[in-house]
Amino acid sequence: MKYLFTSFSLLFLGAYFTQVTAPKASPGCRLEQRVGLTDITISYSRPSVNDRIIFGDLVPYNEYWRFGANESTKLTCSDALIFGKDTLKPGTYAVYVKPNPTEWQLAFYTEYGNWGMPEKWDDSKVALIVKSPVITCPERTENLTIDVNGIKNSTANFVISWDKVKVHVPFSVIVKDKVLASIKKVMAGPTANDFHTAAKYYLDEKIDDKQALEWVEKAITMRPEAYWMLRTKSLIQASLGKYSEAISTAEQCQKLAEADGDSAYVIQCKNSIAEWKKRK
Repeated sequence: MKYLFTSFSLLFLGAYFTQVTAPKASPGCRLEQRVGLTDITISYSRPSVNDRIIFGDLVPYNEYWRFGANESTKLTCSDALIFGKDTLKPGTYAVYVKPNPTEWQLAFYTEYGNWGMPEKWDDSKVALIVKSPVITCPERTENLTIDVNGIKNSTANFVISWDKVKVHVPFSVIVKDKVLASIKKVMAGPTANDFHTAAKYYLDEKIDDKQALEWVEKAITMRPEAYWMLRTKSLIQASLGKYSEAISTAEQCQKLAEADGDSAYVIQCKNSIAEWKKRK
């Protein structure tokens, strides 16, 4: 009985202590920043100086460093980042650093699920290497800090600070081509699909059949081969009580659908025509 009581006590204490939480020595940080039209996320842990000699001691020179603590520092970009003449494709990367007193080398590594450094470094997984000069600062930054600063329409800097070291890594993003494409699309006005989608929504929600008819006619003018748009037009005409016109439109839809081999639309048109003929 005594043994049984002890076992339950140990089980209770074990369950209790698994719930204990405490601050981490290197707390995690998640930075989200948009530059131009590109979304950038950086996840990393922030070790402190804690009265230690950092570079050249805790972090050796001329060797790749995990760039933080705990899990690999990860960078995700929704679009390409351009470093001078080199381009980093959109995606997620682990970031490792090879520091020396005058220059840092940043490696963007395609395998990003490691706890710290990869067990075996694989040069084929290095997507890009970027080099930037070291700035020595009079004031100490206690915790490793990665920031995005100097943000303009298409440029910014990754700013890395720890101890008395700072590194600026300038980059740019593609903005002009995207903005011009967006302007061109908007200024050209709605597409046939836009008009059709709006018309169908107005029909389905019983908002305004006359407006729906106007929109679907514009869509068909832009895409006369789109028999599914003719189907929508026939339904709108029927909803307005214009059964003769609805039948004529449905016959056009049926003919185009037959030519395209779309039996589903052919059957729908035939059924609707038969029904609308009874209502004329």
